[in-house]
Amino acid sequence: MVSGFFAVFAELLLPGVAVLCRDWPILQSVVTLPLLLLLPYWCCASVFPESPRWLLATAQIPRAKRSLQEFSTRNGVCLRDEIYPGETLLSDCRPNYHSVLELRETRVIWKNCLILSFTLFIGTGIQYCFTRNLHGYSTNFYFSYFLRVFTGALACIFICLTVNHFGRRGILLLSAIITGLSSLLLLALTQYLRGGLVLVLSVVGLLFSQALAMLSVFFACEVMPTVVRGGCLGLVLAAGCVGMAASSLMELQNNSGYFLHHVIFASFAVLSVLSIMLLPESKRKPLPDSMKDGENQRRPPLFLSRPDRDNLPLLRTPPSMSAPVDLTLLVWSNSNQMF
Repeated sequence: MVSGFFAVFAELLLPGVAVLCRDWPILQSVVTLPLLLLLPYWCCASVFPESPRWLLATAQIPRAKRSLQEFSTRNGVCLRDEIYPGETLLSDCRPNYHSVLELRETRVIWKNCLILSFTLFIGTGIQYCFTRNLHGYSTNFYFSYFLRVFTGALACIFICLTVNHFGRRGILLLSAIITGLSSLLLLALTQYLRGGLVLVLSVVGLLFSQALAMLSVFFACEVMPTVVRGGCLGLVLAAGCVGMAASSLMELQNNSGYFLHHVIFASFAVLSVLSIMLLPESKRKPLPDSMKDGENQRRPPLFLSRPDRDNLPLLRTPPSMSAPVDLTLLVWSNSNQMF
């Protein structure tokens, strides 16, 4: 969530950079060239090492041990090999890699990925419906631009202050409800509302649509298992890019088909309210590591839920899943906890 403030700060700097460049190709080059700084992510393993959590989840024990020892050395803590007595038990395990294509065989994980992709697609695509109403209140380009950036900063602050207290799913549901209501009211009553009320509904809808988009990404990072978290997060972000492309397409067509665009995304926002109810709650829960952990996530009651109980399964559990746990699985789980 802290990285969201960096994104807001970059958007605040963009108009000033555009004024200094004064030419579109130069501006494009200035914005794109800093991406070369991301090359160390790939070529400098010492600067950005691999995640030990992912290495352990995929049974890459030797690499995980080296990574943990490197972290301990940087932190000034010298660890001896005796601190890893269980490493010899798992050293013969073969790495267990997972692909995003395996999600077709996991109903719960695949469902969570689709729902969060859908909510991010709505959160990014419906923002154009609110910013266009701002043009009717003021024709100044910078007014709508800086108001959108300001509401993005407020949305980030709102998420940071609320999701740890009220839960991820509840705030995501609230954001989807307010976004849908604001969009429906603007769609049906714009002709009968005063300019000030249209402005308020547009700002509120813009605020909660950005909160919906940010929280969808944050939620996806928590409910997806470690073994496929990177791939699932990539799919969710790709859906968000499609939503942003839909808004850009409306700009290129000079608002041709805007009414249909507004109707579709307002309907999707209402539909997302029903789908969010099927998501699990990740508050006070450990991050799932394996595919089985992701499949065993539960959907607690939305209100008056106890922090130590999750009674409702996300989907109907097959009879084979309710069988007693094998002792070897318990031994494997305990050995993983040692690391």
